[in-house]
Amino acid sequence: MADFTPHTDADVAAMLAFCGLDSIEELFVAVPQAIRLATGSLAIADGLSEPDTLARMQELADANSVGRDLVCFAGGGAYDHDVASVVRRVAFRAEFVTAYTPYQPEVAQGVLQALFEYQTMVARLAGLPIANASLYDGATATVEAANLAVAATGDNEVLVSEGVNPRYREVLATMAAGTGHRITPVPLGPDGTTAWGDTSPGAVIVQYPNYLGVIEDLAAARAAGALLIVVADPVSAGLLRSPGELGADVVVGEGQVFGTPLSFGGPYVGLFACRQELVRRLPGRLVGQTVDTEGRTAYVTTLRTREQDIRREKASSNVCTNQTLIAVCFAIQLGWLGTSGLRELALQCARGTRYTREAVLAIDGVVPVTTGPTLREFAVRTPIDAVTLVERMAEAGFLAGIPISPADMTGADGSGLLIAVTERRTRPEIDAYAAALEKVIR
Repeated sequence: MADFTPHTDADVAAMLAFCGLDSIEELFVAVPQAIRLATGSLAIADGLSEPDTLARMQELADANSVGRDLVCFAGGGAYDHDVASVVRRVAFRAEFVTAYTPYQPEVAQGVLQALFEYQTMVARLAGLPIANASLYDGATATVEAANLAVAATGDNEVLVSEGVNPRYREVLATMAAGTGHRITPVPLGPDGTTAWGDTSPGAVIVQYPNYLGVIEDLAAARAAGALLIVVADPVSAGLLRSPGELGADVVVGEGQVFGTPLSFGGPYVGLFACRQELVRRLPGRLVGQTVDTEGRTAYVTTLRTREQDIRREKASSNVCTNQTLIAVCFAIQLGWLGTSGLRELALQCARGTRYTREAVLAIDGVVPVTTGPTLREFAVRTPIDAVTLVERMAEAGFLAGIPISPADMTGADGSGLLIAVTERRTRPEIDAYAAALEKVIR
Protein backbone atom coordinates (compact mmCIF):
# COMPACT_ATOMS: atom_id res chain seq x y z
CA MET A 1 0.00 0.00 0.00
CA ALA A 2 2.88 2.38 0.76
CA ASP A 3 3.95 2.16 -2.88
CA PHE A 4 0.78 4.02 -3.85
CA THR A 5 1.04 6.75 -1.21
CA PRO A 6 2.17 10.04 -2.81
CA HIS A 7 3.81 11.40 0.36
CA THR A 8 7.38 10.40 1.25
CA ASP A 9 8.54 9.93 4.82
CA ALA A 10 10.25 13.32 4.51
CA ASP A 11 6.97 14.92 3.37
CA VAL A 12 5.15 13.46 6.35
CA ALA A 13 7.86 14.57 8.77
CA ALA A 14 7.81 18.11 7.38
CA MET A 15 4.03 18.28 7.68
CA LEU A 16 4.07 17.02 11.28
CA ALA A 17 6.80 19.50 12.20
CA PHE A 18 4.79 22.34 10.69
CA CYS A 19 1.73 21.28 12.71
CA GLY A 20 3.78 20.85 15.89
CA LEU A 21 2.95 17.14 16.16
CA ASP A 22 5.07 14.09 16.83
CA SER A 23 3.12 11.42 14.96
CA ILE A 24 0.34 10.73 12.49
CA GLU A 25 -1.67 9.34 15.41
CA GLU A 26 -1.67 12.80 17.00
CA LEU A 27 -2.94 14.29 13.74
CA PHE A 28 -6.08 12.16 13.85
CA VAL A 29 -6.65 12.18 17.61
CA ALA A 30 -9.78 14.32 17.15
CA VAL A 31 -11.43 11.55 15.08
CA PRO A 32 -13.46 9.28 17.39
CA GLN A 33 -11.95 5.84 17.75
CA ALA A 34 -15.30 4.23 17.01
CA ILE A 35 -15.13 5.35 13.38
CA ARG A 36 -11.43 4.66 12.87
CA LEU A 37 -9.89 1.41 11.75
CA ALA A 38 -7.93 0.14 14.71
CA THR A 39 -5.21 -1.50 12.63
CA GLY A 40 -5.10 1.03 9.81
CA SER A 41 -6.30 -1.70 7.42
CA LEU A 42 -9.61 -2.37 5.70
CA ALA A 43 -9.39 -5.90 7.07
CA ILE A 44 -10.00 -7.50 3.68
CA ALA A 45 -8.72 -11.03 3.35
CA ASP A 46 -6.14 -11.84 0.69
CA GLY A 47 -7.32 -13.51 -2.49
CA LEU A 48 -10.96 -12.39 -2.41
CA SER A 49 -12.79 -12.23 -5.72
CA GLU A 50 -14.06 -8.90 -6.98
CA PRO A 51 -17.72 -9.62 -5.99
CA ASP A 52 -16.63 -10.70 -2.52
CA THR A 53 -14.43 -7.63 -2.13
CA LEU A 54 -17.28 -5.36 -3.19
CA ALA A 55 -19.60 -7.11 -0.75
CA ARG A 56 -17.07 -6.55 2.05
CA MET A 57 -16.71 -2.88 1.13
CA GLN A 58 -20.51 -2.49 1.18
CA GLU A 59 -20.60 -4.14 4.60
CA LEU A 60 -18.09 -1.59 5.88
CA ALA A 61 -20.00 1.26 4.25
CA ASP A 62 -23.27 0.13 5.83
CA ALA A 63 -21.68 0.65 9.24
CA ASN A 64 -21.72 4.41 8.57
CA SER A 65 -24.78 6.11 10.01
CA VAL A 66 -23.62 9.71 10.38
CA GLY A 67 -25.33 11.95 7.82
CA ARG A 68 -27.27 9.25 6.00
CA ASP A 69 -29.96 8.85 8.64
CA LEU A 70 -30.28 12.47 9.80
CA VAL A 71 -33.44 14.34 8.85
CA CYS A 72 -32.21 17.77 7.77
CA PHE A 73 -33.64 20.98 9.25
CA ALA A 74 -30.47 22.98 8.55
CA GLY A 75 -30.18 25.77 5.99
CA GLY A 76 -28.21 28.98 6.16
CA GLY A 77 -27.32 28.98 2.47
CA ALA A 78 -27.44 25.27 1.57
CA TYR A 79 -30.71 23.36 1.60
CA ASP A 80 -32.00 19.81 1.43
CA HIS A 81 -34.27 20.12 -1.60
CA ASP A 82 -35.43 17.33 -3.85
CA VAL A 83 -33.34 16.64 -6.95
CA ALA A 84 -35.42 15.18 -9.77
CA SER A 85 -34.15 11.96 -11.34
CA VAL A 86 -34.13 13.67 -14.72
CA VAL A 87 -31.31 15.96 -13.55
CA ARG A 88 -28.75 13.19 -13.20
CA ARG A 89 -30.12 11.38 -16.23
CA VAL A 90 -29.58 14.40 -18.52
CA ALA A 91 -26.74 16.36 -16.91
CA PHE A 92 -24.54 13.29 -16.53
CA ARG A 93 -24.55 12.53 -20.23
CA ALA A 94 -21.00 12.40 -21.55
CA GLU A 95 -21.54 15.56 -23.60
CA PHE A 96 -21.99 17.58 -20.40
CA VAL A 97 -19.73 15.89 -17.85
CA THR A 98 -16.73 15.90 -20.20
CA ALA A 99 -17.37 19.34 -21.70
CA TYR A 100 -14.45 21.74 -21.81
CA THR A 101 -14.49 25.54 -22.01
CA PRO A 102 -16.47 26.28 -25.22
CA TYR A 103 -13.83 28.37 -26.98
CA GLN A 104 -14.76 26.66 -30.26
CA PRO A 105 -18.52 27.19 -30.59
CA GLU A 106 -18.76 24.99 -33.67
CA VAL A 107 -18.08 21.92 -31.48
CA ALA A 108 -19.88 23.11 -28.32
CA GLN A 109 -23.36 24.15 -29.44
CA GLY A 110 -25.12 21.83 -26.98
CA VAL A 111 -23.25 23.15 -23.93
CA LEU A 112 -23.60 26.73 -25.08
CA GLN A 113 -27.35 26.33 -25.61
CA ALA A 114 -27.74 24.78 -22.15
CA LEU A 115 -25.87 27.70 -20.61
CA PHE A 116 -27.97 30.16 -22.62
CA GLU A 117 -31.11 28.51 -21.22
CA TYR A 118 -29.60 28.74 -17.72
CA GLN A 119 -28.91 32.46 -18.19
CA THR A 120 -32.47 33.02 -19.39
CA MET A 121 -33.90 31.32 -16.30
CA VAL A 122 -31.63 33.24 -13.90
CA ALA A 123 -32.55 36.54 -15.58
CA ARG A 124 -36.27 35.78 -15.22
CA LEU A 125 -35.89 34.80 -11.56
CA ALA A 126 -33.96 38.00 -10.89
CA GLY A 127 -36.28 40.24 -12.89
CA LEU A 128 -33.31 41.67 -14.79
CA PRO A 129 -32.37 41.48 -18.49
CA ILE A 130 -28.82 40.08 -18.28
CA ALA A 131 -27.36 37.03 -16.48
CA ASN A 132 -23.94 35.47 -16.85
CA ALA A 133 -23.12 31.79 -17.30
CA SER A 134 -22.61 31.39 -13.50
CA LEU A 135 -19.88 31.89 -10.91
CA TYR A 136 -18.39 29.59 -8.27
CA ASP A 137 -20.99 30.05 -5.52
CA GLY A 138 -23.15 32.61 -3.76
CA ALA A 139 -20.28 34.10 -1.75
CA THR A 140 -18.03 34.74 -4.74
CA ALA A 141 -20.98 36.13 -6.70
CA THR A 142 -21.56 38.62 -3.87
CA VAL A 143 -17.91 39.69 -3.96
CA GLU A 144 -18.05 40.15 -7.74
CA ALA A 145 -21.18 42.26 -7.34
CA ALA A 146 -19.39 44.50 -4.85
CA ASN A 147 -16.47 44.89 -7.27
CA LEU A 148 -18.84 45.78 -10.09
CA ALA A 149 -20.70 48.29 -7.91
CA VAL A 150 -17.56 50.10 -6.76
CA ALA A 151 -16.34 50.35 -10.35
CA ALA A 152 -19.75 51.58 -11.57
CA THR A 153 -20.39 54.17 -8.84
CA GLY A 154 -16.82 55.35 -8.35
CA ASP A 155 -17.31 55.13 -4.57
CA ASN A 156 -15.51 52.45 -2.58
CA GLU A 157 -17.99 52.31 0.31
CA VAL A 158 -20.35 49.36 0.39
CA LEU A 159 -23.18 49.24 2.95
CA VAL A 160 -23.79 45.61 3.88
CA SER A 161 -26.81 44.49 5.86
CA GLU A 162 -26.01 42.23 8.81
CA GLY A 163 -28.85 40.12 7.47
CA VAL A 164 -26.52 38.95 4.70
CA ASN A 165 -25.14 35.44 5.25
CA PRO A 166 -22.21 35.75 7.73
CA ARG A 167 -20.03 33.54 5.49
CA TYR A 168 -20.63 35.90 2.56
CA ARG A 169 -19.71 38.87 4.75
CA GLU A 170 -16.49 37.14 5.78
CA VAL A 171 -15.56 36.63 2.13
CA LEU A 172 -16.39 40.28 1.42
CA ALA A 173 -14.10 41.36 4.27
CA THR A 174 -11.29 39.19 2.91
CA MET A 175 -11.69 40.76 -0.53
CA ALA A 176 -11.81 44.28 0.89
CA ALA A 177 -8.50 43.75 2.69
CA GLY A 178 -6.87 43.62 -0.73
CA THR A 179 -8.99 46.04 -2.76
CA GLY A 180 -9.42 48.80 -0.21
CA HIS A 181 -13.22 48.71 -0.39
CA ARG A 182 -14.87 50.09 2.75
CA ILE A 183 -17.38 47.51 3.98
CA THR A 184 -19.81 49.24 6.36
CA PRO A 185 -22.16 46.93 8.30
CA VAL A 186 -25.77 47.95 8.86
CA PRO A 187 -27.53 46.30 11.84
CA LEU A 188 -30.87 44.54 11.93
CA GLY A 189 -33.83 45.93 13.82
CA PRO A 190 -35.95 44.00 16.38
CA ASP A 191 -38.24 42.66 13.67
CA GLY A 192 -35.27 41.13 11.85
CA THR A 193 -35.15 43.53 8.90
CA THR A 194 -32.27 45.90 8.21
CA ALA A 195 -32.38 49.23 10.05
CA TRP A 196 -31.14 51.46 7.24
CA GLY A 197 -29.90 54.79 8.52
CA ASP A 198 -27.60 57.16 6.65
CA THR A 199 -27.56 56.84 2.90
CA SER A 200 -24.46 56.13 0.84
CA PRO A 201 -23.31 57.38 -2.57
CA GLY A 202 -22.01 53.87 -3.15
CA ALA A 203 -23.54 50.40 -3.13
CA VAL A 204 -25.91 48.61 -0.78
CA ILE A 205 -26.04 44.83 -0.27
CA VAL A 206 -29.10 43.18 1.26
CA GLN A 207 -30.33 39.57 1.37
CA TYR A 208 -33.90 38.66 0.37
CA PRO A 209 -35.09 36.84 2.48
CA ASN A 210 -32.22 37.50 4.86
CA TYR A 211 -30.05 35.07 6.83
CA LEU A 212 -32.61 34.86 9.64
CA GLY A 213 -35.30 34.04 7.09
CA VAL A 214 -37.04 37.44 7.29
CA ILE A 215 -38.34 39.06 4.10
CA GLU A 216 -36.56 42.40 3.70
CA ASP A 217 -38.08 45.69 2.49
CA LEU A 218 -36.18 46.24 -0.76
CA ALA A 219 -37.70 49.69 -1.25
CA ALA A 220 -35.97 50.85 1.95
CA ALA A 221 -32.73 49.24 0.78
CA ARG A 222 -33.10 50.92 -2.61
CA ALA A 223 -33.29 54.32 -0.92
CA ALA A 224 -30.15 53.68 1.14
CA GLY A 225 -27.60 53.76 -1.68
CA ALA A 226 -26.84 54.54 -5.30
CA LEU A 227 -26.71 50.94 -6.50
CA LEU A 228 -28.66 48.05 -4.97
CA ILE A 229 -27.26 44.51 -4.83
CA VAL A 230 -29.67 41.81 -3.69
CA VAL A 231 -28.55 38.38 -2.52
CA ALA A 232 -31.70 36.53 -3.51
CA ASP A 233 -33.09 33.08 -2.74
CA PRO A 234 -34.20 31.52 -6.07
CA VAL A 235 -36.93 29.47 -4.36
CA SER A 236 -38.58 32.63 -3.01
CA ALA A 237 -39.21 33.72 -6.61
CA GLY A 238 -42.11 31.27 -6.59
CA LEU A 239 -44.02 33.56 -4.19
CA LEU A 240 -42.27 36.93 -3.91
CA ARG A 241 -41.86 39.71 -6.44
CA SER A 242 -38.49 39.57 -8.14
CA PRO A 243 -35.69 41.84 -6.85
CA GLY A 244 -35.46 43.48 -10.27
CA GLU A 245 -39.10 44.55 -10.05
CA LEU A 246 -38.34 46.10 -6.66
CA GLY A 247 -35.40 48.17 -7.84
CA ALA A 248 -32.37 45.89 -7.70
CA ASP A 249 -29.49 46.76 -10.03
CA VAL A 250 -27.61 43.50 -9.45
CA VAL A 251 -29.00 40.19 -8.19
CA VAL A 252 -26.76 37.38 -6.98
CA GLY A 253 -27.40 34.17 -5.09
CA GLU A 254 -26.67 30.52 -4.52
CA GLY A 255 -28.13 28.09 -7.07
CA GLN A 256 -27.58 24.87 -5.14
CA VAL A 257 -31.30 24.75 -4.37
CA PHE A 258 -32.07 23.58 -7.91
CA GLY A 259 -30.54 20.33 -9.05
CA THR A 260 -27.62 19.92 -6.64
CA PRO A 261 -27.66 17.90 -3.39
CA LEU A 262 -25.95 19.22 -0.26
CA SER A 263 -22.78 17.34 -1.26
CA PHE A 264 -20.86 18.21 1.93
CA GLY A 265 -20.73 21.87 0.87
CA GLY A 266 -19.99 21.88 -2.85
CA PRO A 267 -19.44 22.28 -5.67
CA TYR A 268 -22.29 24.77 -5.94
CA VAL A 269 -23.13 27.53 -8.44
CA GLY A 270 -23.23 31.31 -8.10
CA LEU A 271 -26.04 33.26 -9.76
CA PHE A 272 -25.38 36.72 -11.21
CA ALA A 273 -27.75 39.06 -13.06
CA CYS A 274 -27.67 42.80 -13.70
CA ARG A 275 -29.20 45.71 -15.57
CA GLN A 276 -28.40 46.21 -19.25
CA GLU A 277 -26.25 49.29 -18.64
CA LEU A 278 -23.90 47.27 -16.40
CA VAL A 279 -23.27 44.49 -18.91
CA ARG A 280 -19.78 45.70 -19.81
CA ARG A 281 -18.77 45.15 -16.18
CA LEU A 282 -20.35 41.70 -15.97
CA PRO A 283 -17.89 39.20 -14.44
CA GLY A 284 -17.17 35.77 -15.87
CA ARG A 285 -18.64 34.36 -19.06
CA LEU A 286 -21.68 35.37 -21.08
CA VAL A 287 -23.27 33.17 -23.74
CA GLY A 288 -25.09 34.93 -26.55
CA GLN A 289 -27.47 33.84 -29.31
CA THR A 290 -26.82 34.70 -32.96
CA VAL A 291 -27.15 33.09 -36.40
CA ASP A 292 -24.55 31.29 -38.47
CA THR A 293 -23.68 31.92 -42.13
CA GLU A 294 -26.67 29.84 -43.18
CA GLY A 295 -29.11 31.75 -41.00
CA ARG A 296 -29.49 29.02 -38.38
CA THR A 297 -29.68 29.81 -34.65
CA ALA A 298 -26.24 29.55 -33.07
CA TYR A 299 -24.67 30.21 -29.67
CA VAL A 300 -21.34 31.83 -28.85
CA THR A 301 -19.44 33.18 -25.88
CA THR A 302 -19.54 36.97 -25.95
CA LEU A 303 -18.12 39.75 -23.79
CA ARG A 304 -15.94 37.06 -22.24
CA THR A 305 -12.82 37.71 -20.20
CA ARG A 306 -11.08 39.49 -23.06
CA GLU A 307 -13.21 42.48 -22.05
CA GLN A 308 -11.50 42.37 -18.67
CA ASP A 309 -8.10 41.70 -20.26
CA ILE A 310 -8.34 44.87 -22.31
CA ARG A 311 -9.00 46.93 -19.18
CA ARG A 312 -5.99 45.41 -17.41
CA GLU A 313 -5.58 47.17 -14.04
CA LYS A 314 -8.96 48.91 -14.54
CA ALA A 315 -10.80 45.58 -14.71
CA SER A 316 -13.33 44.99 -11.94
CA SER A 317 -13.02 41.19 -12.17
CA ASN A 318 -10.52 38.50 -13.10
CA VAL A 319 -13.00 35.60 -13.12
CA CYS A 320 -12.65 33.75 -16.40
CA THR A 321 -14.80 30.66 -15.97
CA ASN A 322 -18.14 29.32 -14.81
CA GLN A 323 -19.69 26.24 -13.16
CA THR A 324 -20.96 24.62 -16.34
CA LEU A 325 -22.11 21.23 -15.02
CA ILE A 326 -23.81 22.61 -11.90
CA ALA A 327 -25.41 25.38 -13.98
CA VAL A 328 -26.78 22.73 -16.35
CA CYS A 329 -28.21 20.84 -13.36
CA PHE A 330 -29.84 24.09 -12.19
CA ALA A 331 -31.43 24.63 -15.60
CA ILE A 332 -32.71 21.05 -15.86
CA GLN A 333 -34.28 21.09 -12.39
CA LEU A 334 -35.89 24.49 -12.87
CA GLY A 335 -37.07 23.56 -16.36
CA TRP A 336 -38.54 20.37 -14.91
CA LEU A 337 -40.43 22.37 -12.26
CA GLY A 338 -41.71 25.07 -14.59
CA THR A 339 -43.57 28.16 -13.37
CA SER A 340 -46.35 26.27 -11.58
CA GLY A 341 -43.89 23.80 -10.06
CA LEU A 342 -41.71 26.59 -8.68
CA ARG A 343 -44.73 28.22 -7.07
CA GLU A 344 -45.84 24.91 -5.57
CA LEU A 345 -42.32 24.28 -4.25
CA ALA A 346 -42.20 27.69 -2.57
CA LEU A 347 -45.69 27.17 -1.12
CA GLN A 348 -44.73 23.80 0.35
CA CYS A 349 -41.65 25.37 1.96
CA ALA A 350 -43.68 28.28 3.37
CA ARG A 351 -46.41 26.04 4.74
CA GLY A 352 -43.92 23.61 6.25
CA THR A 353 -41.99 26.47 7.83
CA ARG A 354 -45.13 27.93 9.41
CA TYR A 355 -46.19 24.54 10.76
CA THR A 356 -42.70 23.87 12.16
CA ARG A 357 -42.39 27.34 13.67
CA GLU A 358 -45.68 26.93 15.52
CA ALA A 359 -44.66 23.51 16.81
CA VAL A 360 -41.23 24.69 17.95
CA LEU A 361 -42.49 27.87 19.62
CA ALA A 362 -45.00 25.79 21.59
CA ILE A 363 -42.05 24.31 23.51
CA ASP A 364 -41.42 25.98 26.88
CA GLY A 365 -38.36 28.21 26.81
CA VAL A 366 -38.19 28.58 23.01
CA VAL A 367 -38.85 32.13 21.80
CA PRO A 368 -38.61 33.78 18.37
CA VAL A 369 -35.63 35.92 17.47
CA THR A 370 -37.57 38.01 14.94
CA THR A 371 -41.15 39.09 14.34
CA GLY A 372 -40.96 39.76 10.59
CA PRO A 373 -42.55 37.46 8.00
CA THR A 374 -40.51 34.45 6.89
CA LEU A 375 -40.70 32.02 3.99
CA ARG A 376 -38.49 28.94 4.39
CA GLU A 377 -36.37 29.59 7.45
CA PHE A 378 -36.68 31.10 10.93
CA ALA A 379 -34.55 31.70 14.03
CA VAL A 380 -35.35 30.94 17.66
CA ARG A 381 -33.63 31.37 21.01
CA THR A 382 -33.27 28.17 22.99
CA PRO A 383 -32.91 27.71 26.76
CA ILE A 384 -29.84 25.50 26.32
CA ASP A 385 -26.69 26.06 24.31
CA ALA A 386 -27.49 25.59 20.61
CA VAL A 387 -24.28 23.67 19.86
CA THR A 388 -25.13 21.18 22.60
CA LEU A 389 -28.69 21.02 21.34
CA VAL A 390 -27.58 20.20 17.80
CA GLU A 391 -25.28 17.43 19.08
CA ARG A 392 -28.08 15.86 21.14
CA MET A 393 -30.58 16.14 18.30
CA ALA A 394 -28.14 14.33 16.00
CA GLU A 395 -28.28 11.39 18.40
CA ALA A 396 -32.06 11.46 17.95
CA GLY A 397 -31.70 11.36 14.16
CA PHE A 398 -32.10 15.05 13.27
CA LEU A 399 -29.81 17.74 11.88
CA ALA A 400 -31.58 20.31 14.04
CA GLY A 401 -30.37 23.52 12.40
CA ILE A 402 -27.47 25.94 12.56
CA PRO A 403 -26.32 27.46 15.87
CA ILE A 404 -26.18 31.24 15.55
CA SER A 405 -24.39 33.76 17.72
CA PRO A 406 -25.93 36.84 19.39
CA ALA A 407 -24.21 38.95 16.72
CA ASP A 408 -26.34 37.20 14.11
CA MET A 409 -29.54 37.50 16.17
CA THR A 410 -30.10 41.28 16.05
CA GLY A 411 -27.90 41.58 19.14
CA ALA A 412 -30.23 39.49 21.33
CA ASP A 413 -28.86 37.56 24.27
CA GLY A 414 -28.99 33.79 24.50
CA SER A 415 -28.27 30.90 22.22
CA GLY A 416 -29.94 30.80 18.84
CA LEU A 417 -30.88 28.16 16.31
CA LEU A 418 -31.61 28.75 12.62
CA ILE A 419 -34.16 26.21 11.34
CA ALA A 420 -34.98 25.56 7.67
CA VAL A 421 -37.84 23.57 6.19
CA THR A 422 -37.96 22.41 2.58
CA GLU A 423 -40.57 20.51 0.60
CA ARG A 424 -38.83 17.26 1.60
CA ARG A 425 -39.92 17.55 5.23
CA THR A 426 -43.17 15.72 5.94
CA ARG A 427 -45.60 16.43 8.79
CA PRO A 428 -44.64 13.22 10.62
CA GLU A 429 -40.98 14.26 10.38
CA ILE A 430 -41.78 17.74 11.68
CA ASP A 431 -43.86 16.34 14.55
CA ALA A 432 -41.05 13.93 15.47
CA TYR A 433 -38.53 16.79 15.26
CA ALA A 434 -40.55 18.99 17.62
CA ALA A 435 -41.02 16.10 20.06
CA ALA A 436 -37.30 15.32 20.04
CA LEU A 437 -36.47 19.01 20.50
CA GLU A 438 -38.74 19.28 23.50
CA LYS A 439 -37.17 16.18 25.06
CA VAL A 440 -33.64 17.48 24.49
CA ILE A 441 -34.47 20.89 25.99
CA ARG A 442 -35.99 19.34 29.09
